[in-house]
Amino acid sequence: MSFDVRFSDAAADDLVRLHGHRLARADTAEDLQLADKAVDEIEIACKAQWARTPCLYRKAVDSPARREIVIPFGGAGYVALVEMAGATVMVLAVRRQREQDSR
Repeated sequence: MSFDVRFSDAAADDLVRLHGHRLARADTAEDLQLADKAVDEIEIACKAQWARTPCLYRKAVDSPARREIVIPFGGAGYVALVEMAGATVMVLAVRRQREQDSR
């Protein structure tokens, strides 16, 4: 079974915020490219991983419908929170691993 992966408005805002965070810390042209690559990797990981096996990942909070995936990138990485509803997987939020969980 294949799942339809979608990004909520809040998750899309998170991607913009994370991209801006990397851009603000950029010192070189390579760093600027890494900002783009980070967002691309997050989107690819969410779509590829969640579309195939959303139940495989760790449960988040108290809802069995919510799961988290860790997306390695550089020295740390990102965490995406999703909620499953039938054949749809909605990405609710994305944060840096080093950020406190705010959701």
